[in-house]
Amino acid sequence: MASLYTQQSSNIWKTWFLMTAFLVLAVGIGLAVSWYFDMPLILYVAVAFSLIMNIAAYWWSDKIALRATGAHEADEAHHRELHRIVENLAKTAGLPKPRVYIINDDAPNAFATGRNPQNAAVAVTTGLMARLERSELEGVIAHELAHIGNRDILVMTVAVVLAGVIAILADIFLRMSLFGGGGDRGRGNPLILIAALLGIIIAPIAAKLIQMAVSRRREFLADATGALMTRYPDGLASALMKISSYRAPMRRANHATAHLFISNPFGGSADSAAAAQGGAFIARMFSTHPPVEERVAALTGLRV
Repeated sequence: MASLYTQQSSNIWKTWFLMTAFLVLAVGIGLAVSWYFDMPLILYVAVAFSLIMNIAAYWWSDKIALRATGAHEADEAHHRELHRIVENLAKTAGLPKPRVYIINDDAPNAFATGRNPQNAAVAVTTGLMARLERSELEGVIAHELAHIGNRDILVMTVAVVLAGVIAILADIFLRMSLFGGGGDRGRGNPLILIAALLGIIIAPIAAKLIQMAVSRRREFLADATGALMTRYPDGLASALMKISSYRAPMRRANHATAHLFISNPFGGSADSAAAAQGGAFIARMFSTHPPVEERVAALTGLRV
């Protein structure tokens, strides 16, 4: 049976493999566009744009995420127990205590954000604190601290930005092609044009799939790391079951920040509806979170 440590190692390597595939796809479409139009400048502009987007997301991602979700800083006098749990687990993980935020929402959920452990924040909903017992709340907080310690937030920010850059490049290429663009390499050969059009249609879909896969892998890794932190996997497993049983979405749920949360902020009903409409396989491919049953099975099967 795989131990906690082998599961962590496996997920890390699989995640970096997916990120490498993401980068290759981004560079590949940039090279294809510049080659087709015989304009190397396109590749340079695309790389520069990607770097600028990454820098902006790196510095301000925490402020954007907290504002988008309506989070406000948790007063230590009124939320003493929450602050104590965060502080104790942060010490266990060897991390500085992150800023603690509250989201006024009945849906039980939580997320972490920040460019590094020194500038991190953890946010939990009022519904989470109302529904979970202490051991379950500790499991959720440990999961979010694991994201901070594993630098998951930075990796996911890069994935989101790359997905956006690929979509923008594909859209520009498509518009230029439809309006008769293209250098000497692309003219006079309809096969090249057809292949190019297919590529720019498929590339954003592939980028989105890779982004979602990276997010799902990171959830498994954070679950495993959080279990190591608390030494009690059943606490997080029980919390995940309670969170997933809540069917209503968060009031300010949005797709831009969905991957940050410990569970789908659109509620359990969103997963059921997607599976019913598009099939379980397709729904899973485009989901930011792995099925809760798989996460619970992985946690209960760990030897801590």
